[in-house]
Amino acid sequence: MIDQILTDKACQAFKAVFNAEIFKAEIQLQKTLKEFEGDITIVVFPLLRYSKKSPEETARILGEYLQKNITEVENFNVIKGFLNLAISDKYYIDFFNDYKLNLQFGFAETNEDIPVVIEFSSPNTNKPLHLGHVRNILLGSSVSNILKANGKNVQRVNLVNDRGIHICKSMLAWEKWGDEITPEKAGKKGDKLVGDFYVLFDKRNKEAVQELIDNGMEKDEAEKKSPLLLEAQSMLKRWESNDAGIRQLWETMNQWVYNGFDKTYDRMGIEFEKTYYESDTYLLGKAIVEEGLEKGILFKKEDGSVWADLTEEGLDEKLLLRADGTSVYMTQDLGTAKLRQDDFNAEKLVYVVGNEQNYHFDVLQKILNKLGFDWSNAIYHLSYGMVELPHGKMKSREGTVVDADDLMEKMFQTAKKMTTELGKIEEFSKEEADQLFEMVGLGALKYFILKVDPKKNMMFNPEESVDFTGNTGPFIQYTHARIQSLLRKAHDNGIDINGTTEEIELLKKEKELLKLIAEYPEVIKLAAESYSPAQVANYIYDLVKEYNQFYQEIPVFKEKDQHKILFRLQLSRFCGYLIKSGMGLLGIQVPDRM
Repeated sequence: MIDQILTDKACQAFKAVFNAEIFKAEIQLQKTLKEFEGDITIVVFPLLRYSKKSPEETARILGEYLQKNITEVENFNVIKGFLNLAISDKYYIDFFNDYKLNLQFGFAETNEDIPVVIEFSSPNTNKPLHLGHVRNILLGSSVSNILKANGKNVQRVNLVNDRGIHICKSMLAWEKWGDEITPEKAGKKGDKLVGDFYVLFDKRNKEAVQELIDNGMEKDEAEKKSPLLLEAQSMLKRWESNDAGIRQLWETMNQWVYNGFDKTYDRMGIEFEKTYYESDTYLLGKAIVEEGLEKGILFKKEDGSVWADLTEEGLDEKLLLRADGTSVYMTQDLGTAKLRQDDFNAEKLVYVVGNEQNYHFDVLQKILNKLGFDWSNAIYHLSYGMVELPHGKMKSREGTVVDADDLMEKMFQTAKKMTTELGKIEEFSKEEADQLFEMVGLGALKYFILKVDPKKNMMFNPEESVDFTGNTGPFIQYTHARIQSLLRKAHDNGIDINGTTEEIELLKKEKELLKLIAEYPEVIKLAAESYSPAQVANYIYDLVKEYNQFYQEIPVFKEKDQHKILFRLQLSRFCGYLIKSGMGLLGIQVPDRM
C-alpha cells in the first residue's frame, strides 16, 4: 500500500539527505485536507530535530526526494509544516485491478495457534436479557469478528451468573407465590417468567422493610433484617450445602431461563464457542483463595472472613470469602479466570463489561498477580459506557428495563412501518417483506449502538435509528441495495462487468472513492487495536456518503466511453463488497433489494 511505500522512502530520504536515522513510527501520515491539493500529507514538525531546518525547508527537500524516487508521487506542495503529496491515477487504477474481486480484502489469514478469548453477555439467571445486555452482546460479538478479520483465533465465551442471592430471590418468590406456574402454563418465555418473580420479590421485600420501619426500626437495620431477605440468604446457604430440594428448583428455573436466552441469542444472530457457569467455577475460586490463605498471601479477619491486602498496589483490602464461608463475585471470577486460562492458554482474556466494573477488574488482575499467576497480564477489560433511553435509566429489580426481545420486536415493527410508508416493498411477497423488516430493524439497532465509541455513554432512540437518511444502518443498507440494482440493470442491458480496467484519467470523485477504499485494511487494524467497532461503522458510513455523491454526480449509463462505464460499474461493485464486509463485521446483514 502507498502508506508503507511513503514511510519507507521517507526514512531513506532522511538518511540520504539529512544523514539521520529515523524510525518508521516517527513518520506521521494523514489524509490531505479537502481545501488543499494532494492526497496524502506528511507532518514534518516531529522530524525537525533530525533535519535541523525550518518546517517549510524540511518539507520541500523531502518532497523533492519523494517525487524523484517514487513513481507514484506526481507532485507536491508545502503548507507550513505539512507536505501534501499528489498520488498518480495509475497507482489507484493498479490497486483497484489488484483487489476489486477480493471478497476478503482487508482481512488477514487466521493464526490458529494462540487464541484470544472474549467473554461477553454474562447474564444473570434471574431476569431476561435487556437493553444493557444488548450493547454488551453486540460489542462483544463485533469485536470478535474484527479480531478474527485481523487473523486472531477468537474464542467467544459466555459466563452465566447462575448462582447467588439474586437467583435465590426469584426462587423464593416462585416458592411463595408461584402456585406451580411454568412458562408453558403462563404462555411466556421462561426468562421473562423468572424475571417477573425477581421483580415480585423486590416489591414484597420493600413492603416488609417498610413494615419494620413503621414499627420503629431504623431503615438500614430494617433492610438487613427483612424476613424475606433473611429467607433468601438462608436459601443461598442451603444451595451451597447441596440441599436436594433447593438444587432441584434451581435447576428447573435456570433451565427455563436458558431456553429463553437461546431464543433471544438466535434472533440476534449470536453464538458462543463455550459457556461457563458460575456454579461450576465458584468452588475453584474458593480453592484458590484457601491456597492463598495457606501460603500467607491472603489473610483472615477475626470474624473468619478472608481478604486480600492490596494497599501496596495502591488499592485497599478486598473481601474474598464472607464470614459464613460463602463466596463473593471476586471469588468466582478468580476461579473462572483460572479455568479459562487452563482451557485455552490464551494470548488475551478479554472481558466485555460495563465501566462501572473498572475497579473490579483492576482488583481481579492484581489479586491474580499477587497469587503468582503470571498470565494475569493477559486480562483486558473492554470497558464500555452505559446505554440509556430518552425516559431515563433502567432498573431490573423494579421492572423498568427494556427487554431485549421487546426491543427487537419494536425495531421490526418500526422498520415495517417506515419501509412500507416509503414504498420500498411494492414487489415483495409477505415472506420477503418480513425478512427485509427483520434485516432493517436489527440492522438499525446494531448499527446505532455500534457506531458509538464503546467508552462513551449513549442514548438509544429506536425511531431515530431506523431513519433512512443520515448515519444509520438503514441508510447504509439502502445504498447497498442501490448498488445491486445498478449491477442488475447492467446485466439486463447485456453489459459484462468483468475484465481488467484500462488506465483512465480519474475524475475527482472516482479518485476520492478509491482513496477511501484503500483505507479499509487499516481501519480494520485500528478497530482491532482499539477494540472499537465504531471505527468500522463510521468508515462504512463515510464510504457510503462518498459513493452516493459519486452516484449523483457521475453518470454511469449515460457515459459514451465503454471503458469508463466498465470502471464505474466495477467501482460500484467493489463498494458493495466493502459495505457488505464492513457491516458483516458489525453483525449486520445487507439486502440486495429495498
